[in-house]
Amino acid sequence: LAGYISQVLKNYTDHACDGEYVSLRCPHRTTISIQSSFYGRIVPSHQMCPSRYPHSYATLIKEDVACSVGTSLQKMLDECQDRRSCQFLVNSRLFGADPCPGTGKYLIVWYKCRPNEYKSKVACEDDKLRLSCKKSMVIAIFSAIFGRTQGDGLECPYQTLGMPMIECQSATALQLMIKRCHGKRSCSIYASTHEFGDPCYPGIRKHLNVIYTCGRSATFYPLDNTPFLLPVDETGPPALNSSMEPVGVSTEMALLSNILAAYAFIT
Repeated sequence: LAGYISQVLKNYTDHACDGEYVSLRCPHRTTISIQSSFYGRIVPSHQMCPSRYPHSYATLIKEDVACSVGTSLQKMLDECQDRRSCQFLVNSRLFGADPCPGTGKYLIVWYKCRPNEYKSKVACEDDKLRLSCKKSMVIAIFSAIFGRTQGDGLECPYQTLGMPMIECQSATALQLMIKRCHGKRSCSIYASTHEFGDPCYPGIRKHLNVIYTCGRSATFYPLDNTPFLLPVDETGPPALNSSMEPVGVSTEMALLSNILAAYAFIT
């Protein structure tokens, strides 16, 4: 169980250049949960995915390094979400119109492995959320959202007064829930702006949604506290290992996550 939980709670990264296969895999009893995706190029080819053909320096300096598509996240959701594994060949035709013809591009995907058996709890703003596991089992936090999302159902309804639905999420909800509850048999926290800050416009009622599972040992996984990526599409690449196998979150990845969280909060 310890090895299983450690794989479940990791962040995974995979990448592939144009003309290569991207391959996402999760362990038994889990499925892929896409967190974020990027397709395009924002660094020179000598830093990532060099061209297969010789280029002169004059050609390299004309390379488009501000190139991205807005459909990569949806494409990854269509191809891989809720599957145990997926694999496909990366090329610009997959993502619609080529944003920068003549420039070699690459795909980067960030994902997690969602347990097939997990618990989900929701608390409306200013209510108390309580999590608990059976005797001899402890909490492992998988995800946490405080705010409002487009996919909200009937939980915690509120009057919009004619205002359009706007997504807003706390950038620190996951880290706070990990700190309060990870490795404990039970815990409680108020779904309040005092705890999580206020990521939304004034007057918007928020809620706390937590997904977690239970493990049998209080020391089953020394969880790192690096934040997970928010599901936004226009993301830049962290430093990547040469291996195409999923890897844990690096320092660079954590920094990128913080940048994205700040961007989402400001937006």
